[in-house]
Amino acid sequence: MARCYIIFGVEEVVRYTYRLRPGAQAVRALETEWHRCRFLWNEAVHQQRTGQASTFSHLSKMLTEARARTPWLRDGSQVAQQQTLRTYAQALDHSFKVKGRGRPTVKRRRTCLPSLEYTTRGFGIAHGKLTLPKGVSIPVVWSRVLPSPPSSVRVYRDSLGHWYASFVVRREVKPAPAAFGAIGIDWGVCATATTTSPAHDLPYAGHRRRCAAELARAQRKMSRRRRPKGQVQSNGYQQARREAARLHKKAARQNTHAARVWARRVVADHQVIAVEDFKPKFLARSTMARKAADAAIGAAKRELIERATRAGRKVVKVAPAYTTMTCASCGARAKQRLALQVRIFSCEDCGHTADRDRNAAAVILAATVELDRAGADDVRHCGPPSGAVSGAVRAGNPPASAVGKG
Repeated sequence: MARCYIIFGVEEVVRYTYRLRPGAQAVRALETEWHRCRFLWNEAVHQQRTGQASTFSHLSKMLTEARARTPWLRDGSQVAQQQTLRTYAQALDHSFKVKGRGRPTVKRRRTCLPSLEYTTRGFGIAHGKLTLPKGVSIPVVWSRVLPSPPSSVRVYRDSLGHWYASFVVRREVKPAPAAFGAIGIDWGVCATATTTSPAHDLPYAGHRRRCAAELARAQRKMSRRRRPKGQVQSNGYQQARREAARLHKKAARQNTHAARVWARRVVADHQVIAVEDFKPKFLARSTMARKAADAAIGAAKRELIERATRAGRKVVKVAPAYTTMTCASCGARAKQRLALQVRIFSCEDCGHTADRDRNAAAVILAATVELDRAGADDVRHCGPPSGAVSGAVRAGNPPASAVGKG
């Protein structure tokens, strides 16, 4: 798996993730190291809650003093511990900058999954294995070749108990092929994405629905085998819990794969992509919560915008207000909202009729006309063409020259 998050010149910095096969001794070493890092994180949270300074320099000084007087901390890797405090300081700083972002909280032993970060002086790769401090050597499943020597690595465990290594590397940016045309995309539940081009729709696959019976069976096993609070859970309970987690992850991976294949196809065929800036969080409080979660609208949206930005396409985020009530033919707006059971839009002014979601996708695409002078290096927010939401906000993206103009 490769995930891009920043671009420099003609190179991009990405993450390459590989499966690890640690033995029992390596697992114990990783978990022990995680408990040390978790202790430091929780101590940093305590420092912040009691009103003391929580900058990285202060936390680094605190670490030096703690290692000097605590043999248990001194037995661990200083690199991993420093990176834990650096991550905490960055998260705390981000919480002050972003309105509504909560402060970092305590990491509890039973609910938090292990995650360790190492820089170049804290790890190495030798004979196909990942070597970590204190003589820990872990075989890596090399599914692909690293494009460059990694600058850091994150070792973490998922809910299934599988260990992974995520390497940060640089790779050369390949120019995206030329593309023409524009497309509007409306998000929904019946169909995850309805576009102005029916051939590029993303249908609702229902991956979680297909495994609902197996998941319910595993959850019933968990309920029957669960012991009272305070007692150690049995092996049967842990087995049922892992089975439920496996089914959850299977559906999530299927949704991610489908979204990536769809996003690659849309980006390859269009230069201008108008996306409804839809936030599906409110659906979790509605009767469509289960189906909306299965559709994974947020994951598909993120995948599309990220892939289009990297390819140098022009992406326009359109506010969803009034897109369903506006006619794509004449621009007239309906006086009343359409009920969810009404799937056909009919304009009283011009007589235009179309599928509800298809009409909304056309309205979203029409909203980009006001921003037709935008370059391929812009991601913009704009309202529907009727002017219900005015103004456009730019979000800085990598320049098109860095990724190749389409």
